[in-house]
Amino acid sequence: MFSSSIAADTLAMRPGLIAGCYPERAEQESAWLERAVKEYDAELVVFPETVTTSFVTGLDAGGLWDLVDEAPGRITAEIQKAAKAHGVHVVWPSYRRGPERGVVYNSSILIGPDGEIIGIYDKTHPFPLERADCGGWVTLGHRADVFETALGSIGMIICYDGDFPELSRLLAVKGADIIARPSALQRSFDIWYITNCARAYDNHVYVVATNAVGPDAGGSYYFGHSMIVTPIAWRLAQARGGEEIIAAKLDPDPLRYVTWGSRSLQTFDHLEDRNLKLYEEILKEAVSRFTPGKRFPRQE
Repeated sequence: MFSSSIAADTLAMRPGLIAGCYPERAEQESAWLERAVKEYDAELVVFPETVTTSFVTGLDAGGLWDLVDEAPGRITAEIQKAAKAHGVHVVWPSYRRGPERGVVYNSSILIGPDGEIIGIYDKTHPFPLERADCGGWVTLGHRADVFETALGSIGMIICYDGDFPELSRLLAVKGADIIARPSALQRSFDIWYITNCARAYDNHVYVVATNAVGPDAGGSYYFGHSMIVTPIAWRLAQARGGEEIIAAKLDPDPLRYVTWGSRSLQTFDHLEDRNLKLYEEILKEAVSRFTPGKRFPRQE
């Protein structure tokens, strides 16, 4: 992996801009992209979850399918132009159309500095509220790929995905150097901080975690605090609770020392040191020993 300058944007949901206002929204987000490149020398810019609309739009799956588009398409056209104009990689999260009306994916789209789409990840663990089989609007994705770029190998997860250690481990096993985690998370800062650091440290990867800020169309409120975390769980940068850009230069040799500022050599590797035979039983259905206060019933 090459030494790379990474920018993470903390942006408001702007609930008044959801109804097909792609030109206005794209113009605003392109301006943030330009700032990240010009002011921070960014080579990769990561936007928050569902940046083209808001997380809660007030639409059902059919209405949301009508609003959005395929990728490439209206949801990506302007940001692809901006990525090419500035020669920068972009992680662009958006709802996108599936193969038929009512099939909507919560996606993260990786765009290269030539403006072309490198790869797409569809959220594999939608939050219960958004899951189509729980009465929501998002269809589950079923792939988690790692994409090779000039900056290194990039994997993507989205928000609630970060609660599941297996997913980030899968990306690490597939060779990810960086995991981008665009989010619209509102549960608590502690959960946000702990899961970002744990996924980075568990897997010895960089985690670039961007979170939305402010209210969305459903009245949910997001607290921002985007962060960039090293493979030894050190925060290189952290945003505040408003719209802003954070950035950091990634060290291509981040596991040499056991902790930030130390000269004590690290002697362990969380991937190589796994006891694989122990994990054979992990792939089976299970429920927590303690009962959540509310669940959304699964529909057959």
